[in-house]
Amino acid sequence: MREALLSPCRLCPRRCGADRLRGQAGYCKSGREIKIARAALHHWEEPPISGENGSGAVFFSYCTMQCVFCQNYAISTLHRGKQVSVEELADVFLALQEQHAENINLVTPTHYVPQIIDALDIARKGGLRLPVVYNTSGYELPETLRSLEGYVDIYLPDFKYWADRYAVRYSNAPRYAEYAKAALAEMYRQTGPPVFDGRGIMRKGVIVRHMLLPGLLFDAKKILDYLYKTYKHNIYISIMNQYTPLEHVRAYPEINRPVSAAYYGALLDYASKIGIERAFIQEGGTVSESFIPAFYPGD
Repeated sequence: MREALLSPCRLCPRRCGADRLRGQAGYCKSGREIKIARAALHHWEEPPISGENGSGAVFFSYCTMQCVFCQNYAISTLHRGKQVSVEELADVFLALQEQHAENINLVTPTHYVPQIIDALDIARKGGLRLPVVYNTSGYELPETLRSLEGYVDIYLPDFKYWADRYAVRYSNAPRYAEYAKAALAEMYRQTGPPVFDGRGIMRKGVIVRHMLLPGLLFDAKKILDYLYKTYKHNIYISIMNQYTPLEHVRAYPEINRPVSAAYYGALLDYASKIGIERAFIQEGGTVSESFIPAFYPGD
């Protein structure tokens, strides 16, 4: 196993230095063992990711971000899930392929990158041939991403914040935009422009997600400006309205409300105005706890 990165841990921008090989938990609260919260066909991703059969989504427990509004709070903060070995994770990947998944979708995987690489090596020897999606918060280090070259085909990062004050207040993630920009550059270097198969399923490329938060329209416009000016039509942008104010966001009254249709429409109008064409948008009905998957209970 490529365990050196776990002792001391330096996988994400926090570089917390936890000795995870000796049982010390990192900032993300994960240790040496892999913990997953769900592995199933997932139909709620962007169309070229989900396709007709669904994406083979593996949700990893814990997270490097700890966003106060996290829709996957049960696994990122309450740490639900079950432990699996590297070999068992490889079996999970192969089982999803047997279920005709369009891809293997690694959801919040950053803190398990060394173990995931080993599991992918085993799975490939066992016949895994699906493209791999790296579904991340965007709070990444280029050096960690470089270790994934040749393993990841599609990058699906968030770009959550432009202004540091929001990144710190809502995710305790200083310099978020700086790290997200550097990470995205490395992701694009690895994949290049998007590639699709004959069914319209993405085989290679980058889709950047931005979920609009209440009161942060100006911040969102800054992100879209950057993405379009830097990458033009060489990436896709997913502009999301699914923000759901759950119970644990009550301490932040300024974001304790849904995003209105008019507010979201203003962002879509802006995206069109600046020339964005390769974009995915969400229609009404996405603001619902029913869009939060059922996760495994805690161990």
